Amino acid sequence: MLICVTNRKLCRDDFLKQINLIAKGKPKGIMLREKDLNLCQYENLALKVKSICDTHQVPLIINEKIEIAAKMKIPYIHLSMADLRIYKKELHQFTHIGASIHSTSEAKEAEKLGATYLVAGHIFATDCKKGIPPKGISFLKEVCNSVVIPVFAIGGITKTKVKAVKDAGAAGVCIMSEAMTCLNPLDLAESFNF
Repeated sequence: MLICVTNRKLCRDDFLKQINLIAKGKPKGIMLREKDLNLCQYENLALKVKSICDTHQVPLIINEKIEIAAKMKIPYIHLSMADLRIYKKELHQFTHIGASIHSTSEAKEAEKLGATYLVAGHIFATDCKKGIPPKGISFLKEVCNSVVIPVFAIGGITKTKVKAVKDAGAAGVCIMSEAMTCLNPLDLAESFNF
């Protein structure tokens, strides 16, 4: 399973065109990250991306902006551990709750707080986290063994690393750079499929 994470600044082509091609390929979801946007800008972009996702029946996952997800009635939310703790009483509005975790203790806590899936990372070296050592496959395996909810690996995931991620027990992968820069976004979900 593949979740594509957006970063329009990495996109070589028109961002919405890239999203449309990614969505045509039917990934598990498209996470609208875009952390630099204010709430109004994010909502305007989310409306456009949601229209594309709805057309292709691909879930749009709202990243961090819980008020936008609630306002737009989008049941998919992804939060940091800090926000998961803050908004734990508001999670009932959502059916799919993701949490970014960086330790097995965070993984267990996120599951108890109501997360329905986890994103664990960063697993391999990536330009997005320059200078920060990757957690590695053994960390991913530990996390997968510590919870019953699905775990998605993130960070430096390439097609050649999918087998190692799967063998560690992950349910899928999250990719950002490849999703935003690849020339054949339509084939992404198939390329990263387990």
